[in-house]
Amino acid sequence: MTNFEIQHKDLMGRIGKLCTAHGYIETPAILPVINPNIISIEAAELKHYGAEMLITNAYIIYRKQDLREEALKTGIHSLLGTDMPIMTDSGSYQLYEYKDVEVSNAKILEFQQRIGSDVCVPLDIPTAPYSNRERAKGDLDVTLNRLREARNLMPANEQANMLAGVVQGSTFTDLRADSARQAAELGFDLYAIGGVVPLLESHDFARLVDIIIASKRNLPLNAPVHLFGAGHPMLFALAVALGCDLFDSAAYALFAKDKRYLTNEGTKKIGNLRALPCSCPVCSAHSVAELKESKDLLASHNLWVTFEEMRTVKQSIAEGSLWELCERRCRAYPSLLDALERITNYSTLIEKYDTATKRPFFYLSHYSAHRPEVVRYSNRLNRFYVSHSVLITTKEEPGEEKFDHIFLVKPPFGPYPVELKETYPVGQSEIPVTIDDEARTVALQNVVKLLMMNKGKAKFVFRYDNSWEGHPLLEEISKHVELMENIDLHNLHR
Repeated sequence: MTNFEIQHKDLMGRIGKLCTAHGYIETPAILPVINPNIISIEAAELKHYGAEMLITNAYIIYRKQDLREEALKTGIHSLLGTDMPIMTDSGSYQLYEYKDVEVSNAKILEFQQRIGSDVCVPLDIPTAPYSNRERAKGDLDVTLNRLREARNLMPANEQANMLAGVVQGSTFTDLRADSARQAAELGFDLYAIGGVVPLLESHDFARLVDIIIASKRNLPLNAPVHLFGAGHPMLFALAVALGCDLFDSAAYALFAKDKRYLTNEGTKKIGNLRALPCSCPVCSAHSVAELKESKDLLASHNLWVTFEEMRTVKQSIAEGSLWELCERRCRAYPSLLDALERITNYSTLIEKYDTATKRPFFYLSHYSAHRPEVVRYSNRLNRFYVSHSVLITTKEEPGEEKFDHIFLVKPPFGPYPVELKETYPVGQSEIPVTIDDEARTVALQNVVKLLMMNKGKAKFVFRYDNSWEGHPLLEEISKHVELMENIDLHNLHR
């Protein structure tokens, strides 16, 4: 099985070291698509951008006699002129687009093996989003049969080629979960989530979140996961945070052909630019006019910004700031904000994968109130043992020493013992002076939780400053405390 060493983790994302027959690569990684018919950028040149692995289409090579004969004679690496690891797709995209391919699953797998592909992919059946359930289930059954055939043709640990298990199921999350579970039972070197390109094209990113989560939670933790067709840099932080490790796309070339300029915040028409908002080697040495006239220069820029963003994602994992990066990137497009909102529905799941300690917590928006760190803190409130008299207060003030226990309230975490005010996470969190209602709500929910956990064990006093006045949860808190006091900050500090 796969040699995949995880070196850093943040959220569900990880930096890993993947061993292939042609060397190690570091994940998360973007695999540029090389069209064997039209090679606009030489494979060897892609190393300069930061590429460590490539992907090409075995079916296109198989169909064209001269390419097929050369690949069989010299191998795929010689054909493309590179010593980097190469993943080969089976023709599933062509099957989706043109409804038929002139090769069987067994034949294309045998071809991939013979040309020396580092990662072979079975001929799965992609189902269009929004297809009916009967169609999706039928296509999935065929895909699973082909995965079984592939595993029998390429037994684990008996060949140098790695084999990918593809997850299908259209937009039905239960089918995606079942597909992932059955693929995991068969045992593959890596897993690939397919059939999502139409969702990416329609910007249905929230549904993409559901599909990735349904797949990831049923796949092995010790194997990398590939997200087919997701090559736009604005998506990397989001997809990596959900546990995707490998990406591929021809976006750099396709967008350049359409005179579109990639950024980590979206896509711009090159004709609308007055200046180049980038410092890559291309943009530093050329003008807007030159990029307008050259799709090769534009493709080169698109590659630079793509690899730059992947390096940014890796650094955010290493320093524990992937959530902050997601919040910044998801503000680039309304549909990405929908996806970020959807991610908060899975905070409890993500918390199980997230590291317990990391860099200081930065509160950027109401989405931060549902970060895994906040979920983890709430889950651990039962570790606080209290008795006798307890003060819970939103503001430190004189005269608190008469209480046996003092809890301060800090949004979005809620109550914490004053002795922990310098510790992670509450003591090492940065929040705005003006906090939003979502953070207050989560904090007060945890106040209620602490009170209910210790009902009958202590006498509680709750003091709050006037900025909390009017919150509906104050009425619930009043039912469980001995004394509720509103602190007049103006008189307190006069």
